[in-house]
Amino acid sequence: MKLKTAYGLNWLPLVLITAIATVLWQLTPPTGLTQPAWHTAVLFVATIVAIVANVLPIGAIGIISITLFALTYAAGDKTAAGAIATALGDLNSSLIWLIVVAFLIARGFIKTGLGRRVSLIMIRLLGKRTLGLAYGLAFADLLLSPAMPSNTARCGGVIYPIADSLARSFGSKPDDASRSKIGTFLIVCIGNVNDITAALFMTAYTGNLLAVKLAANAGVTITWFGWFLAALLPCLVSLVVVPPCIYWLVRPEIKKTPDAPRFAAAELAKIGPMSKSEWLMFATVLLLLVLWIFGGSLGVDPTTASFVGLSFLLLTGVLSWDDVKSEKGAWDTLIWFAALLMMANQLKNLGFTTWFGTLIGDNIGHLMQGTSWVWVLLLLNAAYFYTHYFFASGNAQIAALYAVFLTVGVNLGIPAMPMAFMLAFTSSLYCSLTQYTHARGPILFGAGYVPTGVWWRTGFVVSLINQAIFLGVGLVWWRLLGLY
Repeated sequence: MKLKTAYGLNWLPLVLITAIATVLWQLTPPTGLTQPAWHTAVLFVATIVAIVANVLPIGAIGIISITLFALTYAAGDKTAAGAIATALGDLNSSLIWLIVVAFLIARGFIKTGLGRRVSLIMIRLLGKRTLGLAYGLAFADLLLSPAMPSNTARCGGVIYPIADSLARSFGSKPDDASRSKIGTFLIVCIGNVNDITAALFMTAYTGNLLAVKLAANAGVTITWFGWFLAALLPCLVSLVVVPPCIYWLVRPEIKKTPDAPRFAAAELAKIGPMSKSEWLMFATVLLLLVLWIFGGSLGVDPTTASFVGLSFLLLTGVLSWDDVKSEKGAWDTLIWFAALLMMANQLKNLGFTTWFGTLIGDNIGHLMQGTSWVWVLLLLNAAYFYTHYFFASGNAQIAALYAVFLTVGVNLGIPAMPMAFMLAFTSSLYCSLTQYTHARGPILFGAGYVPTGVWWRTGFVVSLINQAIFLGVGLVWWRLLGLY
């Protein structure tokens, strides 16, 4: 029997996961847990492991998990109708629909060419030196991030093609030693910068919205503007500091790039002045930002605001219904996100998250008795950060561990808001640790510019820099904001 079928099913991990989950399912729940809480935990962990092991595409795993959850009455429902209602309960979540609709809106950046135009303008303005070129791409990513929740699409679909074209224009090719001229530096930089821009806005990365929902389950309410304000200073510091650090770590051979602005100007000349569809896309972004920032006072929910933006794009013809139907990433996210969110919510409702958090918190609290909560936060955040080496999906780790670490931190006396924000920002910042820890990684690594050793070394050093900034500048900033 082949270990992997033609349609992508990995048999060996599936058999192992099923066997272990079946054994665990039969065990008596630990003291303090009900049987439904235990069964839900077993299914949830099995789902996460199946995602990490790439048993099937993540959407297919989501469908199977929802099916098993209903068939086994995992949450303790008494009727078949109740079991399937629980399993499908989060398909109507406003959070999930915010993500789906934002994905659809983000398609407009690529279809209209507005994302490419913004990137070329930044290169024309800042690209005379290699470091300036990196900053130009960084600012382009920054400008696109508030309304583009797929950081994979933003970095891999908009920024990377331009960085690749620039590298090749300087004779830096991915398949030989010339990559070190400038290509390696640019690719490493856009990946790590993408993590920072993803942390700056709640709507810049799907995982942010999942973290916000899990924080709300724990009693911590985070608004769009509240997120932006908390992230603003540490993210800006990281955006300034990280590119020069990568420049020093990677050491590109080409230091000056006088031809880059000319390259950008030539490309801009080819595409001509802004089209009607680009202007409409730009207007949609401004409308969304106004509604997301001031929606509370205007009586508009963030998800409703996203539907307003999508409706505007459909009415004006910027997006067609065929565009909406063909956006596979959005509909894929709808399924797997609903499965993970449903089980995460059930773990909270059935008491598992509180039980597990208290169990870990009591043990850590005994070891660190009398220690300042700042040091406890540093320890927990580092543990959460480097656990990502064992995950192939940022969202999978958030679903599996965010609520647990948040509960542990609060139980150990860490103020809730700093704990919630630090874990949420880390959930973006850990995406460049390795080439397999985020969906964007295979795109950038697969291009061939970055050797494995360079990727891992740079990712680890940048992770230390970002943690120092967020735990240093961030804590001071959050104190000034009155978050603790």
